[in-house]
Amino acid sequence: MSHQSDSFHKPCGQMKDPGLKTQKPHPPVMELILRLRQLIDEYSRQLKIRHLQEDLEQEKQRHSQDTREQEAILVQLLGEVVNLLQAGATSSLELQLPHLSLNSRGGGGQQARLPRKPDQLSHQLSDLKAAVVSCDLSNRGIDISASYKSSFKDFIAYQGDKYHEDKNTSGCINLGLSENKLCIDLLTERLSRSDMNYIDDDLLQYPDWSGHAFLREEVARFLTYYCKAPEQLDPENVVVLSGCCAIFSALTLVLCNPGDAFLIVTPFYSGFTFTSSLYVNVELIRVHLDSEITEADSQPFQLTVDKLEKALLEARLKGKKVKGLVLINPNNPLGDIYSRDSLMEYLEFAKRYNLHVIIDEIYMGTVFDESIPFHSVLSMESLPDPNRTHVIWGTSKEFGISGFRFGTLYTHNKEVVSAVGAFGFLHSISGITQHKLCRLLQDREWIDNVYLPTNRSRMQEAHRYITNRLKTLKIPFLNRGSGLYIWVNLKEYLDPCTFEEEQLLYRRFLDNKLLLAPGKAYMCKEPGWFRLTFSDKPLRLKVAMNRFSQALLEQKQYCVEKQMKCVLGE
Repeated sequence: MSHQSDSFHKPCGQMKDPGLKTQKPHPPVMELILRLRQLIDEYSRQLKIRHLQEDLEQEKQRHSQDTREQEAILVQLLGEVVNLLQAGATSSLELQLPHLSLNSRGGGGQQARLPRKPDQLSHQLSDLKAAVVSCDLSNRGIDISASYKSSFKDFIAYQGDKYHEDKNTSGCINLGLSENKLCIDLLTERLSRSDMNYIDDDLLQYPDWSGHAFLREEVARFLTYYCKAPEQLDPENVVVLSGCCAIFSALTLVLCNPGDAFLIVTPFYSGFTFTSSLYVNVELIRVHLDSEITEADSQPFQLTVDKLEKALLEARLKGKKVKGLVLINPNNPLGDIYSRDSLMEYLEFAKRYNLHVIIDEIYMGTVFDESIPFHSVLSMESLPDPNRTHVIWGTSKEFGISGFRFGTLYTHNKEVVSAVGAFGFLHSISGITQHKLCRLLQDREWIDNVYLPTNRSRMQEAHRYITNRLKTLKIPFLNRGSGLYIWVNLKEYLDPCTFEEEQLLYRRFLDNKLLLAPGKAYMCKEPGWFRLTFSDKPLRLKVAMNRFSQALLEQKQYCVEKQMKCVLGE
């Protein structure tokens, strides 16, 4: 599907009825205008009340400037919609006349020139619909609803229009979501075996909120083996919840008071931004990394202790109370793997400043370049501060079963185990799912001899295909050996190189029925980077990359026309 929007045109010889100009707008149109006007007035009144309350209770609850700017844009956009409706209301009947066609590519007559810029109005209207919230919600509810809709609206739309090889060939392909779809055949076969189909009384009753003992024991054994722990891990240090984001959200709540902060290295997984504000307002202070190679940085986006210390010092000078450091290893979205020495430096830095360390190792099983060793924090002989080191892991990425909603925490801190375990009251997994997970993790012979070798081979093949296509297009990217994605540099297609232009390019991909993840979603400070997931079936990858190439061709043409207009002074 092209980015170019359909526009109205009139066949030759047909003239518009002059009487239509004096027609009164339809009652439904006026009703909509009045309703929107009432909504604007009410929403503006509530914003004033909210901002007054925030000013009076600034220490209790801080709302970022970004949120206020978004709210102001919402009110402005609502006003613009009303103005558009009022301006076009007198010609509303024209939309229903049979001689007006929606198909600008068909029929005879003169064609209107199609815009090369992505259709911003339709996307703004879509954003507007997503932003309108109920007046019945609390301030916190309004923030959560707005954050959810703005973060996931395109994903929700994708759910209703998924590409299918036979049933929906014009549907959307999602290479923005990090899901492993390479070995669904193997998993389907393994999960269909008879040992998975087991039910007893205990599985149908309430479990221990930290997870069934049999699953926590198996998780401890699994992590001991695959993380190469120096000694058997203790199942009493394991908590099981419905996904790694549930674990992260629970950790931020039990380790922080409202307004406390964590250091986090950018770019980073966008889900942490959403989940860190669900239950408690925890600020994520960004430690920005640069793509440029310098004397200090031997590789793009290199993390050093100096950068961590600088960010911590600046935060403390601003009065921030920093409680911890968040690390993702292997990194999402970069694909970098921290060396053992680097990991130890980061952990020692955290101990020096009495910081907790939350380290997300969910991608540990996605290392497909066997020449690059992965070192889990759990493999270290001794941790600088074991009581403040908390490891997150799950089966969503290497096993491709994100629908199981399984995440686990391993920590030596018994108080943290108890506090996070309490969240099982809200975020536990069904007993039947826990049984299936236990049986899956127990089957080492299948994992080692069937699943992992096949998954690694298919990842290598898919990665090779995508990187070859990128090389053909002369597009720079980070060539890493882990993760389900590639960090791609599309700065050349932005004119100028701004986040606004990055968003336009993102929309152009959407207009071509391709969903990618823009760098701004990962808080990357440089516009132009995109995360592209490669762990999909070959046919979908081929179709997706054809759409990718088409979108870039359209973007290039748009940039050339834009430059020509600038030269001509238009």
